[in-house]
Amino acid sequence: MPILSLTGTSPAAAEVNTAPPGVVPALQQWTGGTGNLTLTSSSRIVVPRGASAALKSLAAQVAAEAAELTSLRLTTATGTPRAGDILLRIDTAADFGSAKTELRPEAYRLTVTGRSAEIVGGGQKGAYYGTRTLLQSVLGSAGRDSIPVGTAVDYPNYAVRGFMLDVGRRYFTPEFIKSYLHWMGWLKLNTFQLHLNDNEIQAPDGDWSQAVSAFRLKSGNPAFAGLAADQGYTRQDWDSFEDTAAAHGVTIIPEIDAPAHARAFVRFKPEIGLDGGNSDHLDLSNPAATEFMKSVYAEFAPWFRGPTVHIGIDEYPASLVSQYKTYVNAIAPYVRSLGKKVNAWGSFGAMSGSGAGYDKNMVINSWNNGWYSPKAAVADGYKVINSNDGLLYVVPFADYYHGQGLDGQYVFNSWEPHVFGGTNDLTSQDPMLLGAMPAVWNDLVRATYTELQVHGLVEKSFAALAQKMWSGTRAGTSYAAFLNRVGTVGQGPGTTYLPDTLPKPEPTPGDLAFNRTATASSSETASLVPSNAVDGTPSTRWASQYTDDQWLSVDLGSRQPFSKVNLAWESAHGKDYDIQVSDDGTTWRTVAQRRGLAGAGTDTLTFPAATARHVRMQGITRATGYGYSLYSFEVLA
Repeated sequence: MPILSLTGTSPAAAEVNTAPPGVVPALQQWTGGTGNLTLTSSSRIVVPRGASAALKSLAAQVAAEAAELTSLRLTTATGTPRAGDILLRIDTAADFGSAKTELRPEAYRLTVTGRSAEIVGGGQKGAYYGTRTLLQSVLGSAGRDSIPVGTAVDYPNYAVRGFMLDVGRRYFTPEFIKSYLHWMGWLKLNTFQLHLNDNEIQAPDGDWSQAVSAFRLKSGNPAFAGLAADQGYTRQDWDSFEDTAAAHGVTIIPEIDAPAHARAFVRFKPEIGLDGGNSDHLDLSNPAATEFMKSVYAEFAPWFRGPTVHIGIDEYPASLVSQYKTYVNAIAPYVRSLGKKVNAWGSFGAMSGSGAGYDKNMVINSWNNGWYSPKAAVADGYKVINSNDGLLYVVPFADYYHGQGLDGQYVFNSWEPHVFGGTNDLTSQDPMLLGAMPAVWNDLVRATYTELQVHGLVEKSFAALAQKMWSGTRAGTSYAAFLNRVGTVGQGPGTTYLPDTLPKPEPTPGDLAFNRTATASSSETASLVPSNAVDGTPSTRWASQYTDDQWLSVDLGSRQPFSKVNLAWESAHGKDYDIQVSDDGTTWRTVAQRRGLAGAGTDTLTFPAATARHVRMQGITRATGYGYSLYSFEVLA
């Protein structure tokens, strides 16, 4: 029969470095300290004397958000921080590690000591992102009131970390849009494109007068009376979007799409449409079409606080390329004359073979490798945003373009912003690649789904996309462990309108190892990582290389007492192994031994209570020719 032997515990060793907080997206750099900073009702968010109104507003915002998310009731102050306080400031010359120069305004440094905390932003956005990390760290603590001691240096890999929502084909309420702005800021996404006009793809029986179409901006100008759909956004609505976006580090890119996808404009002025107005395309041979679109951009440009307007320009007939090129080369500089930069959907490859002869002062959303591949766009001198249709489009509940939402696990394990599919990938450091922007297109205009059902599809991959756009792949973290982090931090403050639809793992009550940092001597493959053993998901596992001397270790985050471990073995189990503990992760002492384990399943070992920060399974002899394979490693008091 198996033999379980016990050994005594040794005196406590010195405290060791804290593990990085489990925030989403993960930190770029973390240097752990010792212990935690506990916040109390006396803690304040302090800004320096002379701080900007925006920074003072952020301090008040964070205090309100902390009250929404936790039992903490923080106050704000100006001046010098005292014990238990959080100092919030901006320093454009601060050291932000490897942050790219152009991205330093979004970088931050969070320094936590046993006495106080300091957030230093490279700009207002950086300060804001630092507060997201602070709040998420608090949510990850046992009492929702503390932050691990240490220093985080964090910054984005890409300038554009976006999301596009088609509100032209389907109306989304202002409450939904503002909730998404809160959620995007929580995940450090910074660009929200609203596709403001569109129509169904095919006219019913060829009659475009019966087609569903809409333009969503409601002007009070009599010249545009009747242009907007009944369900649309007033100037007051739009101002509320811009206010919310500014408070959460998000820039809104409004898209007014023409000369295709333009049924709403042709319905309003049939004389500017192809085929006598029975079309969703503008008739670009009629100068009035271009002049009308100029008037639309001029009318609404004052609404838009962001620097960029998207002009669409995709999917127009290639047979009309001459007129199309003239239109593009008229509209792009006109929008710039209104004080805006220009973005557009990549179409020049299919239209003309290249971007030769087109206005070059615009950014291209590379959406389809056939219409205009990213490599072709870059070769033509355009900066690009990855909006690849095959990888990043969602058409809710359709039988094409990820109708059930993107696969979050694929995004987490395999996708990166430079991946466009096939031979079209750019390099991750290509200076012409600005970032990525997945998109939701509501093609099924006559379907009866709701905006919250759309959210259920988006939520499946949103955090994984944010992770990849901010700090990329993080070695040693499984998708299940990542989802646990997502579940812990939630959707953030101001998002109660949005249901949380992600499945949640249910760890064993009292499991000290759940979702903690796990390391191992080796992993058999890139997916069989140590974190799988502590993610609370019974279908994921860690597996080692095929030798006897292998181990799996868990950092509990602090010294804690425990007297029991549960190991759920696959058939490739440990025949002989030790349970060892450590205070520094270097010097180990054995508290229990298993000898002669006969088969797979859960093996429970109990022993006199040990107090330590680290606990590991140290393999002695494998039961099979494979390595050691654990579905779970639980540590219990």
